[in-house]
Amino acid sequence: MPHSRSLLRMALRLTPDRSTAEDLVQQTLLLGWKGFDGFCAGTDARAWLFRILLNVFYARGRKIRTAPVIIPLTASEDTAGTHGRSSSVLEAVDLTRAFETLHVDYRTVLYLNVVEGFTCRETAEILSVPIGTVMSRLSRARQAFRAWFAADDARPRVSAVELRAKEIR
Repeated sequence: MPHSRSLLRMALRLTPDRSTAEDLVQQTLLLGWKGFDGFCAGTDARAWLFRILLNVFYARGRKIRTAPVIIPLTASEDTAGTHGRSSSVLEAVDLTRAFETLHVDYRTVLYLNVVEGFTCRETAEILSVPIGTVMSRLSRARQAFRAWFAADDARPRVSAVELRAKEIR
């Protein structure tokens, strides 16, 4: 399906559970297929699908955001590859943690703009908000990222050696 990978990446940023994210994408594509007669020819189909995805997400309300995160009991699969690329893995973990601390409105704008490459105008159309709101949320999200990483020195970090030690125990 066209754009399904981009939709899944966005859904995974909205909700931490992969199966819930896949359900969001499936429902998005189903609603897009059912409502294709509402699509305006000559407009961006990708932006239209993202708008449907966000509508589906918000329609589910707080249920998705408050669902417990399912963590596998065997951590060895997740940490087994950290030996050779420890710094990049830890940086990715830090980036993910910082991203997850953002409010969902800031996270959505930052994701659409930076990761998916939509312009501020396209993001505003997808979210059905004024472009000034998008620019403000994008600025605040970037400020929050800077503040999070500035405070990173004071935050205890987990090293790759500690991850391996926990894996061995």
